Amino acid sequence: MNVDLMAYPSAGWMEPPDHLLLATDEVHVWRIILEQPAPRVALLHRFLAVEEVERAEAFRFRRDREHFVMAHALLRIILGRYLRRDPRELCFRHGPRGKPFLGRDGGGSGVEIRFNLSHSDGLALLAVTRGAHIGVDIERIRPDLAYERIADRFFSSEEVASLRTLTREDISRKAFFACWTRKEAYIKAIGEGLSCPLDRFTVSLSPWKPAALLHVEGNREANGRWSLCELNAGPCYAAALAFEARRRRIRCFQCQDQGLARLSLRPTGCTAKVG
Repeated sequence: MNVDLMAYPSAGWMEPPDHLLLATDEVHVWRIILEQPAPRVALLHRFLAVEEVERAEAFRFRRDREHFVMAHALLRIILGRYLRRDPRELCFRHGPRGKPFLGRDGGGSGVEIRFNLSHSDGLALLAVTRGAHIGVDIERIRPDLAYERIADRFFSSEEVASLRTLTREDISRKAFFACWTRKEAYIKAIGEGLSCPLDRFTVSLSPWKPAALLHVEGNREANGRWSLCELNAGPCYAAALAFEARRRRIRCFQCQDQGLARLSLRPTGCTAKVG
């Protein structure tokens, strides 16, 4: 099914202010459409560092290369706007499990800025906050995926049992992707990646309950430390946000680049439900 992401109706993704301010009690989530004309991709290509150019060139297919360029160039542009710095001057480092973070004055004049990026099939989400670990994940809901077998292999026993109570295939499939993105957002937030066994913690997945981290094996305090949020990124997508705090205001921005000098940001649709 082909979806016109540019035509997705307004329901919460906002036009950001000219001067971006990120308070310490806020999370900003940016929705980025990666399918762009070749001249615009070429224009943004010059924002990338040498290492990023090499990573882009390693992709076999042009579409994947262009999506990488768009996502990582706009990551630099957006972070540069928060920091009031030239995007090309930003320096990234990586944690023990590969999670990127800003090096050299990553907070500008305030508390350290932290971020996470995820993309799937032409759409990316960038989550930004201050002074707290954060993770975001987006997945295209695939009608051909044998999700029951994946759930049996990777989900916790509680999640598998909950999924099996959903008898309608369309609801069950959406619940699977809701669960998957919540789990991915959480392990990205804690910086462990896939080294963290997915069956060692449980998240909510019922369509009638808010997103929540229910429990983590061996860590009774985790569900009180972390918040999960469901994001409505667009039709045929599932998305989730995880952050280290119980109370943060979430603001959703739509991003469409129109060149080097400024970003053209247009309203489109998003809702966020916090558990």
